[in-house]
Amino acid sequence: MSQTFAELGVDSAIVKALKAKGIEEAFPIQALTIADALSGRDVCGKAKTGSGKTLAFGIPAVQQLADANRGQIGGLILVPTRELATQVTAELAPLAKAVGLTTVAIYGGADIEKQIAAIERGVELVVATPGRMIDLIDRGVVDLQKVAHVIIDEADRMADMGFLPQVEWILRRIEIEHQTLLFSATLDGAIDGLVTRYQNDPIRHEVEEAEVTVEQMVHRFIAVHDMDRAKVVAAIVESVTRTLVFCNTKRACDRLAADLDRLGVAGQAIHGDLRQRQREKALAQFSKGDIQTLVATDVAARGIHVDDVDVVIHFDPPDDHKTYLHRSGRTARAGGSGVVVTFVLWNQELDVKRLQKRLALDIPIVEMFSNDQRLDDLVGWEPTV
Repeated sequence: MSQTFAELGVDSAIVKALKAKGIEEAFPIQALTIADALSGRDVCGKAKTGSGKTLAFGIPAVQQLADANRGQIGGLILVPTRELATQVTAELAPLAKAVGLTTVAIYGGADIEKQIAAIERGVELVVATPGRMIDLIDRGVVDLQKVAHVIIDEADRMADMGFLPQVEWILRRIEIEHQTLLFSATLDGAIDGLVTRYQNDPIRHEVEEAEVTVEQMVHRFIAVHDMDRAKVVAAIVESVTRTLVFCNTKRACDRLAADLDRLGVAGQAIHGDLRQRQREKALAQFSKGDIQTLVATDVAARGIHVDDVDVVIHFDPPDDHKTYLHRSGRTARAGGSGVVVTFVLWNQELDVKRLQKRLALDIPIVEMFSNDQRLDDLVGWEPTV
């Protein structure tokens, strides 16, 4: 049975702010962890992106900081990417405002002087990537002496991206007694070491979520011709609302985005060479539906958490079956289903057939040109040789 936030002990001002956003009942990870976190326990939560964990750690942090000294950093949320820093800040800012707190996102690739000014004006809750946080601590801008609430979000991604030494450097410098909440999709290896070293008798909660499976998606493998590939993407994009396209290189992303622009398709490339502001703007436009498609590399796609993606296109086939599932799962978020299209050039057919075998997908590769009417309704036909 679902629980309300009031039943979990959440302050009425925060409950009201949640209600204003249309949030009234707790997700499973929130129902499991909020009461324990509010009681002051260290919490170790196993939950995937999209499970509602931002509020699971954000609500207790905001509520407990409501009585803290104003203008001093009392809460620190460490996240792996700039995109996540802005998303978490945006989600928690209305709750913080409801109890008179200020929150700020701190990350690399943005104007450090503006971030320093925001901290010097006074802030109670900081959401930061580890590298920029260390920079500000080294400069003497950030003082950790009042930090009583520490949250490590997406610890597994921190490990994947090589950030754990930086995270530990920061944690070692928080000397006062504090509460630590840690959330991760996996809790083995290096993450377990982090829990052992930096959490005090944590209570563990796990949300068992079904892995995205091939059965949840409609799969289409299309043999395309190199000169016609961008037009095939355009034909698919025009028949749906949101399309996420994966390329293997930054250059391929830029080239495809330019080709789509010439074809009248509203889309943006998103990859590591773009300025942070450009990436944030593209992601916001995609989320709101102002642009129809994002063309992304695998690395940049780590920061994309958008529900209601209608179609995922593998413009370049992925190297392995895990990447295929990871990319494709973006169209089957929140229990939905979606369409996954893999383009196959003449010299990629053997590799794609090997990929299909690993995925246990016995689906014919169908040759198509951009004027093929089947591209308007990818679900409405069965692939045959």
